[in-house]
Amino acid sequence: MYNEKLTFNKNGRFKIMQVADVQECATVNPDTIKLLTLALEKEKPDLVVFTGDQIYGIHPSFYNKNRKSQAVKVLKKIIAPVENAGVPFAVTYGNHDSQVGLTNAEQADIYAESPFNISGTPHSDTDRGTFRLPLYNDESHVFDIYLFDSNGQAPTGEYLPVSEEQIEWFKKERESAKEDGNYVNALAFQHIPVPEFYDVLKRVKFGTKGAVEAFRKHKGEWYVLPENILKTGGFMGESPATPDRNSGQLEALREKGNVLGLLVGHDHINSFVAEKDGIKLIYTQGAGFNVYGPGRQRGVRIVELDANNLNTFNTYT
Repeated sequence: MYNEKLTFNKNGRFKIMQVADVQECATVNPDTIKLLTLALEKEKPDLVVFTGDQIYGIHPSFYNKNRKSQAVKVLKKIIAPVENAGVPFAVTYGNHDSQVGLTNAEQADIYAESPFNISGTPHSDTDRGTFRLPLYNDESHVFDIYLFDSNGQAPTGEYLPVSEEQIEWFKKERESAKEDGNYVNALAFQHIPVPEFYDVLKRVKFGTKGAVEAFRKHKGEWYVLPENILKTGGFMGESPATPDRNSGQLEALREKGNVLGLLVGHDHINSFVAEKDGIKLIYTQGAGFNVYGPGRQRGVRIVELDANNLNTFNTYT
């Protein structure tokens, strides 16, 4: 377990690398490892955040009596490039991780064996993927990084939202993290997007070029990315697979104005930055090569923070 403080470097910079949807099976694809290795070499991040579906628990390659021990080996292979680079990493979970037969809490124990794993104080013993990581400039606490376990699927197949209990945990953490009576600016990371991601899209008629069809609550609707998002290099190959029920998470994140952005994965062929009511909603494409993805646009997301201006951030893939 990594026990050092996360700190801005001497130039006042801090770089986060988000890895979404590695989603590996029992035989890890070498191209997935190569992507992670080269991204780490090129970007030299200060922290890596895995935002869920590190493992594709229902892949047929796990359909055997050794599935749990196989899963442990897969997880260790996935984090090996990060360990080799000597970079601390944090982990939250998606809807497929626990399907391999190991609970998210059990997987948290596996990650915790690494001297580079950092996890803060978790929301609960069973919810080890929800926690806050404080970021320091010298000895001053100046920024926070929140990770949320966005839960899985209901028996009916719909995705579950971040729970009201998790939201209350966040509000208490936000209060306890205040410095000199002021809320500390922050970013939030999780796997499944919130329903408000639909609010930043443009609804169009069936047959519109580039439109993607929505499902579940939005069944029969078609959407494209607005032109201003396309111009920044964003792309959307599938509709947001959001929960049907809105638990109020985004409202809670934005109500004090200190959370600058919510970064998600889940939908492998989506990657864009949008804004709603003062908070950035950010998709990151998948990084894994054993599952569907955006072809040669598979990648990771970089977030750059500057201690001299923590009211904003820079991001690219």
